[in-house]
Amino acid sequence: MNRFDALGDPALRSTALLVRGAPKPLTADDVAERLDISRSVARWRLERLVDAGLVIAGFERRSGRSGPGAGRPAKTYAAAPETTAVEFPRRHSERLVNRLVDALPQRGRAKHLDQVGYSFGLELGRVARLRPATTIRASLDRLCRGLGRLGFQAAVESVTDVDATIVSATCPLRPVVVTDTDARALDAGMWRGLLAAAAGPKVAVAARCTTHDCLDTDAPCRIVVAFDQRG
Repeated sequence: MNRFDALGDPALRSTALLVRGAPKPLTADDVAERLDISRSVARWRLERLVDAGLVIAGFERRSGRSGPGAGRPAKTYAAAPETTAVEFPRRHSERLVNRLVDALPQRGRAKHLDQVGYSFGLELGRVARLRPATTIRASLDRLCRGLGRLGFQAAVESVTDVDATIVSATCPLRPVVVTDTDARALDAGMWRGLLAAAAGPKVAVAARCTTHDCLDTDAPCRIVVAFDQRG
């Protein structure tokens, strides 16, 4: 089964969106409960999505125990790293963005792209109905849940006093960055805009976002947010 066939099926599409919107991998039991379907149907759908390359399977012990007596690990399903946009018919929109990036003068290009990305991130935040939270951790969790509502997987991996790391298998601008690494500034600006929507513009101004592993087809993107303590 290819990706278009899978997404053309309403049942598979709803299951794919559920997995993509989840910050952590889901089991067949999780999907069955949230979609109000039987476990066997949930597993069948998930395996079809694995065959289509939209979902990747893994195993983890949900009990937190290990060794003899810990029980069998549960089979889990997570969004597959997405380095190309799913379009039908193919519109090559990422190539249009790349041409617009190349049309900018080299001098000052990164600054202009950061500003455009920031505006785009604010717009995504508005569509996701993000509102600033009272703490950085709560803001980042809210940001990831908001992206999940839009169909993009993201999760907070760590938070300290000086930085935080978000992982995203389906970062909205990843396909653009894959085809033109100059678009990294656009991507970083988008994450700052999302941060502004979820934590407030003062936090975003005092933060620097950098993206990593975007070109690795087998891994999620890593977004590191460094906070300026003076801000």
